[in-house]
Formats: sequence, structure tokens, C-alpha cells
Amino acid sequence: MRETQETGVMIRDLAGLRAGGKPALAAALALIEKHPRSHQAIGLLEEAWHAPHGLVIGLTGPPGVGKSTLINDLMRRWRLAGLRIGVIAVDPSSRRTGGALLGDRIRMRTDPADDGVFVRSLAARGRLGGLAELAFPAVVLMRALFDRVVVESVGVGQSEAEIVNVADRVLLCVQPGSGDALQFMKAGIMEIPDIAAVTKADTGAPASRALADLKGALSLAAGEAIPCFSVSAISGAGMEELLAALSPTGGTSDFAERRHAQAESWLRATIIHRFGEEGVKAAGPALALASRAAPFTAARDIAARLRVTFAPLQS
Repeated sequence: MRETQETGVMIRDLAGLRAGGKPALAAALALIEKHPRSHQAIGLLEEAWHAPHGLVIGLTGPPGVGKSTLINDLMRRWRLAGLRIGVIAVDPSSRRTGGALLGDRIRMRTDPADDGVFVRSLAARGRLGGLAELAFPAVVLMRALFDRVVVESVGVGQSEAEIVNVADRVLLCVQPGSGDALQFMKAGIMEIPDIAAVTKADTGAPASRALADLKGALSLAAGEAIPCFSVSAISGAGMEELLAALSPTGGTSDFAERRHAQAESWLRATIIHRFGEEGVKAAGPALALASRAAPFTAARDIAARLRVTFAPLQS
């Protein structure tokens, strides 16, 4: 057990986190962010890795498309169904403090007294891919505690492919007036989504045209039928259909291989960050093997071995 100085909340195991509610989870995430290689942080993450419970939905799309409004309505509907919801909102970083600017979190309407909803903002801190470094560990921990975990990325672009590295399903949102199929293809993100939605369906004809263009772009890029919806979080149009597509039975329910690939990707990124490409080469097949067993312990152990290997270069 470890008591964080920042919160005074005792960090235990997953059972303790469930019993401790929002303060305990906030303290656990703070511990993982500030002391990621501590015995307690790794122990929590390994326990969570072996106890995945919730479905992780990655939500991406350009600024202004209505991602936060859509998440608000999804949360409301899930809570009415009795589901527990965790949200990770990756925000742009403050140039002065490096912290999250909190724009997305402010737009999400949640009841502070509702322990069934937890929203955490993370700062991207200049990382390409629209995600924060803490995103994967936070997702692993939160999917062990919640029925649905939503990860909202910063924006959209070619680097946005990183959302695949944390989500079981990726939902791409576009809005009416975004452009024709060719412009969608230029965005470089058409191969990423498992599901796509045109927001602001209440605009009528522009939304219908955008849906047709989106389907055309996806058929060219993905080479397979990707479910596409026209939705409005304001009027409720299309939301029940989208909700069904985002359920565990709405598509493939075998997420094991994707999650192992995510763990390997996280391991590789961690090693590259600390030791570069030469570190990845030195780690060898241990990366792929570790992603199927204990990725967080493996990251610590591989790093310890590499510190010895690269010690002459680092002195």
C-alpha cells in the first residue's frame, strides 16, 4: 500500500480502487503518471491488465465536430442502462505549464456525486498521434473498473492513427460540410475507424451528402464495409443505432489480438523514448513475448537490462 502525498488517499489493489471511488482512482492515476516504474504502480497495472472488463471506444474527429456533445449523450444513455463510464479526454497542452487546457472536460456535463462516471483530462504535451503518454496505462486501469471507457483524442490528421493503440473500437466523427470523398481520403484517417458517424444529422440535406461521401471514402480506403451512421446528439436521431454498434456485441467481440498489439506498441514506444531504436533492437523478441504476459513488468525489466547494455554510452 502507498499513500500519495498529493491526495492522502491510500492506494491498494483493484478492489480498493472500486471501494475508494473517484478519489482513489484519481490518486492511482496520479501515482502512475508521477511514479510509473514504482512497485505499486506496476502492481496495479499488471492486475488491471489481467482483468479487462470494459469496452474501450476511441473517438476521433476534427475540432468542432461535436465530440464532447456526442460523448455527453452517450454517457447519459449508458448511465440510464446502469453502465459505469470512464472518459479520458486528451486535451492540447498549455505552453506555460504543460498541463491540459481542459477544454473538452469543461464541455462534458457530469454529476460530481455520481461515482458511475469518471472523467480525466490528459495533456498531449506535444506528442503526435493525438494521445498522451499516460493514455495506455490509464486505459488499462480504467477498463478494469468501468463498463465503457471512452478515449477522446485531440484532433484529426495522419498522426491520429495512434488512437488504435488504445481502443477496442474506433469511432470517427465528421460533420456536414467537411468536404467530398477525395478530401476525406486526404485526411489520412480513413483506414482507422471501425465505425463512422456524421454528426449534426439535424442539418438535413448537408448531413445526407456528408454521409454519402463518407461511405464512398471508407469503401475506397478500408476495402470493407464500415458501419456508417448519421446522428444528432441534440435531437437523438440515429443515437440508438450508434449505441448498438458501440456495444460489445455490435461487432467483433474478440479483442485479445488487438490488445496484445497495443501492449507491444506501448512497449516499443517506451523503449524508444528511453533508449532509441538501438534499444528496440537490443530488446529483440522480448517485446512481442512480454506483450502477451506482463507488459508493465516487462517494460521495467527490459529497461533494467538495457541500462546495463547502454551504460558505457550513457556515462
